[in-house]
Amino acid sequence: MNRPRMLLIAASVAMANLAYAAPAAQLDASNPFAKPSTLQYGYPAFDKIRNEHFAPAFAAGMREQALEVEAIANNKAAPTFENTIVAMERSGRLLNRVSSVFSALVGSYTNDTLQALDKDLAPKLAAHGDAIRLNPKLFQRIQTLYAKRDKLGLDAESTYLIERYHKDFVRAGAKLSDADKQKLRDYNSKLAALQTQFSQNVLKEVNASAFVVDTREELAGLPARVIDAAALEAKKRGLDGKFVIPVVNTTQQGPLSQLTNRATREKLLSVSLVRGSRGGEFDNREAVLQLARLRAERAELLGYASHAAYSLEDQTAKDTTAVNKLLSDLAVPAVRNAKKEAAEIQEVIDAEKGNFKVAAYDWNYYSDKVRTAKYAFDANQLKPYFELDRVLNDGAFFAANKLWGITFKQRKDLPTYDADVRVYDVFEENGEHLAIFVLDPYARPNKRGGAWMSALVSQSTLLGNKPVITNNLNLTKPAAGEPTLLTWDEVRTTFHEFGHGTHGWFSKVKYPRFSGTSVPRDYVELPSQVYEMWMAWPEVLSNYAKHYQTGEPMPKELLDKLRASQKFNEGYRTTEYLAAAVLDQRWHQLGSKAIPADVKSFEEQALREAGLDFAPVPPRYSSTYFSHAFSGGYSAGYYSYLWAERLDADAGEWFKENGGLLRKNGDRFRNMVLSKGGTMDAVQMYRSFRGRDPVIEPLLERRGLN
Repeated sequence: MNRPRMLLIAASVAMANLAYAAPAAQLDASNPFAKPSTLQYGYPAFDKIRNEHFAPAFAAGMREQALEVEAIANNKAAPTFENTIVAMERSGRLLNRVSSVFSALVGSYTNDTLQALDKDLAPKLAAHGDAIRLNPKLFQRIQTLYAKRDKLGLDAESTYLIERYHKDFVRAGAKLSDADKQKLRDYNSKLAALQTQFSQNVLKEVNASAFVVDTREELAGLPARVIDAAALEAKKRGLDGKFVIPVVNTTQQGPLSQLTNRATREKLLSVSLVRGSRGGEFDNREAVLQLARLRAERAELLGYASHAAYSLEDQTAKDTTAVNKLLSDLAVPAVRNAKKEAAEIQEVIDAEKGNFKVAAYDWNYYSDKVRTAKYAFDANQLKPYFELDRVLNDGAFFAANKLWGITFKQRKDLPTYDADVRVYDVFEENGEHLAIFVLDPYARPNKRGGAWMSALVSQSTLLGNKPVITNNLNLTKPAAGEPTLLTWDEVRTTFHEFGHGTHGWFSKVKYPRFSGTSVPRDYVELPSQVYEMWMAWPEVLSNYAKHYQTGEPMPKELLDKLRASQKFNEGYRTTEYLAAAVLDQRWHQLGSKAIPADVKSFEEQALREAGLDFAPVPPRYSSTYFSHAFSGGYSAGYYSYLWAERLDADAGEWFKENGGLLRKNGDRFRNMVLSKGGTMDAVQMYRSFRGRDPVIEPLLERRGLN
């Protein structure tokens, strides 16, 4: 998801101290952020928001929250839950308004001005966060409440909120000496700036590294409409007569499955692999080394052996031993299966007298041939049956209606930042308005890669907020008049992000700290991965898998072949994922004195030691464009998709055991998981839903590793 709730507190220490000494200047009334949006649920007025509005709104929001926090910390009255914890939950509302919109636009619709402001704000955001969490008077009030929390007569959610505040502040350095607090501030400032630089470099490098060819013949195998779109993309970039294939964020690139020219495939994958490591202004190698070192030094300052040890303590995995065991236990069977798959590919290559050994840039192209031979099934046969609107309306929306009775209605009255963005109302079965859902489906040069969910407005009964939830995809926009046809993986991504959406709009918590996806990273993927199950559920699949031209259902023969091939290529899929997860852990389990001098050599050694150095299957991400690990919220946390899949596969068995796509099952999952947000320990939450702890066998079965 890339999706942990962002901490929306932002200013420099100097600015914060200045605010304590003098009243905050009012934000000009003409600024759209000066007051809450008058649109439903505080939906942002994108038609009125301009680049120039952000800087003054951030400054005012930072000053306002600084004053609010100072008033809480210096309150002469004895600390109570209301005058300390609840007051903190109410603080920073202007800052939250501007931050949520800014974050959305920086990710989905950025420009040079926003990127420059993002870089300028990053250390200030970090510093103001420190000014709050390292405030000794404030922490003393929290400490006092924490010590007597069981005697305050609070409900379970409120008691847990005190516990989380205490833990958050301790982990943020509240117990450090004054000298060490200053060191921590320095680390946080440098890390914030570096993470922003890394993220911006990845986006700029994607655009700078677009794959350019001179002739249509070099793109043989791609559909004519895709080649036409490549010509149009080249023209937009001032390269008339040429053809441009934009690269996506992962190592493997979609066109590799169709390009018949081996030299073209090799060039395309080479362009992808060297991103961020080919020299020039967007090179990320030094940023990777600095981020690894600074994170390690910060963790050591806080009393941990490594950044991974610090990060995992607050996850359901708890420690590096558990994560390393999961990854190592799966590495051997995953690579074993990948090598079997490579042998099958080699047989096809040899039968065609290819006279070469399978390479990474051959895999997707020839694995489709193997699939065709084994199942008489070509993955490209599926795309005409997966048109975006049908996948949404008759797939994702249909399943949600079966599980929860909710319905969706597109609306055109709310402003959006791009014409392709869609907005939907989400209604309960009784007609009550539940949430607003915003879908941004297409890739753009000013949009970061990948797919994610986020909240423009997070649910909270304390603040009276109903949710405004976004899903971002990176589908290739077709030429005008052409349909948006999805691959099976893109259908999976659509359902996955929609599953995160359910976590946001079904949230039913009091406090903003617990809203929606405010759960451990290695638990946040549970709702999204559970929702992936419904994409292939017979009742759902047959409802949306219809030919985009004729409306005819996918033939039973093709459906049967699709189902039979579900475990196909799982060795590859698991190995490429594990390789990236191992790189993330190896970087972040280093002590500060063990940071290597060279990124590529370190990667090679880490994969070799883990038994994942199988050349035909490169990591899903290499370090220099691994945004999850080096600029997102998933540092030392990329393992979490697999950790959560263990829960998801186990939960999937519960749904099957209890009848599948039934309202009673959906309601149980909604009431016991989706609505709870972060209001209780995640391990206990799952145990309450399932009736026991998860087992790993369903995961092994799903991935063909048993």
